[in-house]
Amino acid sequence: MASPATTQTVRPLDGLRLDTSGPPELVGLVAEHLRLLGARTEPVSADSADTRTARITLTGNGYLPQEAQVTWAAGPVSGVVDEATVQAATGVMAVHGRRDGEPRGLAVDYAATATAVLTVQGFLAGLVGQSRGGPAARVATSADRAGLLAVSQYLAAAGADEGEAADIAPGGPPFTAADGLLFELETLDPGAWAAFWRALDAPADAIRAGWRPFQFRYATACAPFPQDLHATTRAHPWRRIQQAASASGAEVCPLRTLAQRAAEQDGAAPWSLTLAPRSAGHRPRAARPAAEGPLTGLTVLEAGRRIQAPLAAHLLGLLGAEVIRIEPPGGDPLRGMPPACAGVSARWLALNRGKQAVEVDIKAPSDRRRLREMAAGADVFLHNWAPGKAAHLGLDADDLTAANPALVYAYTSGWSDRLPGAPMGTDFMVQARTGIGEAVRPADEAPAPSLMTLLDVLGGLLGTEAVLAGLLLRERTGQGVRVDSSLLGAADVLTAPALRRAAAGTGARRPAGFRRPLPTADGWIAPADACATAARAYDLRDLSTDEAVTQLREHGLTATPVTTDLAGLHHDPRFAGSISRDAHGAPAVPDPWSFA
Repeated sequence: MASPATTQTVRPLDGLRLDTSGPPELVGLVAEHLRLLGARTEPVSADSADTRTARITLTGNGYLPQEAQVTWAAGPVSGVVDEATVQAATGVMAVHGRRDGEPRGLAVDYAATATAVLTVQGFLAGLVGQSRGGPAARVATSADRAGLLAVSQYLAAAGADEGEAADIAPGGPPFTAADGLLFELETLDPGAWAAFWRALDAPADAIRAGWRPFQFRYATACAPFPQDLHATTRAHPWRRIQQAASASGAEVCPLRTLAQRAAEQDGAAPWSLTLAPRSAGHRPRAARPAAEGPLTGLTVLEAGRRIQAPLAAHLLGLLGAEVIRIEPPGGDPLRGMPPACAGVSARWLALNRGKQAVEVDIKAPSDRRRLREMAAGADVFLHNWAPGKAAHLGLDADDLTAANPALVYAYTSGWSDRLPGAPMGTDFMVQARTGIGEAVRPADEAPAPSLMTLLDVLGGLLGTEAVLAGLLLRERTGQGVRVDSSLLGAADVLTAPALRRAAAGTGARRPAGFRRPLPTADGWIAPADACATAARAYDLRDLSTDEAVTQLREHGLTATPVTTDLAGLHHDPRFAGSISRDAHGAPAVPDPWSFA
């Protein structure tokens, strides 16, 4: 193939043309992100001959055509045909519903949003591969694979050798102040937790009993702490609760509405790309072996904690990169987080299997020098440290690109410095601050952020997208790139349709009962969104789940059983053969894309 053009490129897809067909739910966000990255787009067209498959092509500027096919289900699976049925089949409804004690659908299009980001990743990775001498490849993605990826940590825990460290039972935030204000509480410090509640005169036994479920809510998607804690906050006005938080070191954040978020939204893209100064010392990139993944031969250094950055690096590894994980002396303490498979945390394996690990004490000058030397030979440096920490350590973009002008330096943060005075940049605090508590629940339910780690996962996906855009921009310009992504960007991408409705004053929240599964004699079923109103007219409670699905099908309605036991996904015919076991015996979900 001819060398892709590199002149005057300021965005990675400048000079490429995008053509699309298929359902807007699968095409719209893909086209939007490719356009933000520079592609020339035509209006998204609906393909009347196929309402379940999207076909997207990028052409031009010396690249061979890069094609993608996007579907709701990877195989010919009956009943998995839209957002609601994907959430039901993959376990998203089960995990999101743990707080309530029964499966609940997310009122946002979470699976479709994740699928769109994964599709863009496939395009960018394919073009990076072409730039490095590899062939053009058709990428295929599906919403059910995206759903499995979203619950991969919960699935891994369900298939572990031991039980959870904290109970899975109904309960959790938000809390309510005496004046009716709903709020989230966040702290990673048990001392701050105890001091906050003591300042509000909570019972000592409730304080002790509440910490463990609160601490593990990121892992279990529920927090069944004592009701005395809810009673405590209801006895105090918001001003007093703020004072207790300030004195203790904990943080509190009121649940914002979608209308409030829409009024302040700055319209920024979910990531930013900044070219490093051109350097005569730019070293040539290693060619990609034709038979390997599109990132084969590239090296990623990842200094990540928890979910966001580790997931981003995990996906880069699935695309062929060598991922070297920077861990503190003694190793990542989350390796031991229960439940375990063969002595290693099942959740940790879901995000970090296959990575190399190097222990680095970033507090020691000699180890920081060693890390800068490692970055000099890497292609990507990725981290999600606290704001200002990289600069304080001398490991910011300017420091590392001085050693490696061709480096893609990636920072996945909470807020991207876009909201002055914002609280701690954790998943649940960002959910509270951005109106997600309203967006994920229909109008007949009180607002409440999901205890499923929605933004950590979607933020990790956007981090991968940003890194791949940076790698492609580097290939086209010969310059290093700084890329920034955030949980705030993930929140705005996820809630974009609701924010548009809020801005237009047309009802930001979905109607009562939206995506609420229907009970059967032995479980639950979820009708497709288009069939939900008609399906609710049938009383299915005396029918088995299979009988209920059959009855609705006989009346021309589509529905699928709701997965309630994630461990059973191994044997679910909807995912036959797709969920495997890794070397430790932990469940592993399939790669979210395939290249052919």
